[in-house]
Amino acid sequence: MIKLRNVHKQFGSHVVLNGVDFDVRQGETVALLGPSGVGKSVLLKHINGLIRPDVGMIDVDGQNVTTLGRRDLARLRQRIGYVFQYGALFDSSTVYENIEMGITDEACANDVSYCGVRVIECLELVNLPVSVAKKYPAEISGGMRKRVGIARAIAGQPTYLLYDEPTSGLDPVNAEIIDSLVEKLQGELGVTSVVVTHDVRGAFRVADRIALLHDAQIRVMGTPDEVAGSEDEAVKAFLARDREDMFQHVSR
Repeated sequence: MIKLRNVHKQFGSHVVLNGVDFDVRQGETVALLGPSGVGKSVLLKHINGLIRPDVGMIDVDGQNVTTLGRRDLARLRQRIGYVFQYGALFDSSTVYENIEMGITDEACANDVSYCGVRVIECLELVNLPVSVAKKYPAEISGGMRKRVGIARAIAGQPTYLLYDEPTSGLDPVNAEIIDSLVEKLQGELGVTSVVVTHDVRGAFRVADRIALLHDAQIRVMGTPDEVAGSEDEAVKAFLARDREDMFQHVSR
């Protein structure tokens, strides 16, 4: 389980998180919605200790992330897979080598046979052919690179998956493929997931619960039905804007 309590973070005079409470229950997928630049990725990076709060507590499986030393934090991160917004693949490494880097257990990482089997398993889990393993990131499409990033994140068999804008920059078809993968991995691997996104349709499709970050605070958190029925003006405005964007896209 993931728990954030009274988390504050600011950069200079810019307040990004102002007393945020946020929970993720074991085995569920929570989507964190909000417009670009609101601080969703900052919140996500607090969970695995990439960013430390100014005030507040982050608890993952009973461990206070804010007080962990380097070694304990490294052990915790072995159980947390992170899917970066733009894939963050290494251009000079093959797809195989990129996925192999996600194997966090040292003994497994040094076992050539294990790595070969695990990379193939991960490619199959994200619905990519084994032949892709020999290619370089520049030789595959943007949607495939996103899936390779997910394959790398699951290579270490994590308990948690953190997705940072996994569908950003993708066309609707590829965005739907990624959404399907989020659902598939929760079902097949039993992972607990946090999906940071500004894509309302995708969030409502994949999430058990949804939170909206607005003005440095969580304005609502609940099931998709509860969020859709919220009377909070900020929530209604955000959802209405998405419906307007959908209409403009269809009318074009």
